[in-house]
Amino acid sequence: MPKPRTKTGEKNLIGRNLIELRRKHNFSQRLLAYKLQLNGYDMDKNVITRIETYNRYVTDIELKALCEVFDVSYGELIDGASGNSSDKGCAS
Repeated sequence: MPKPRTKTGEKNLIGRNLIELRRKHNFSQRLLAYKLQLNGYDMDKNVITRIETYNRYVTDIELKALCEVFDVSYGELIDGASGNSSDKGCAS
């Protein structure tokens, strides 16, 4: 059975929002990878590039790691929605 994709064929939902969060925090892909590694997550610049270009699936652990680094909820990372009080995710 093939892995699910978005209606337009992308492998994840967070690519655009990840780019926006990185820019908002003035993080390069390399700096984000470094911060993730400092938090114990094995993600390098190439992983981030592939996520941002929708060429890579994202695991739940990676979603959690990104939420922690940016201090956002899952909803904000996935939907770009801020202030959704019903979805605290990692930013609690």
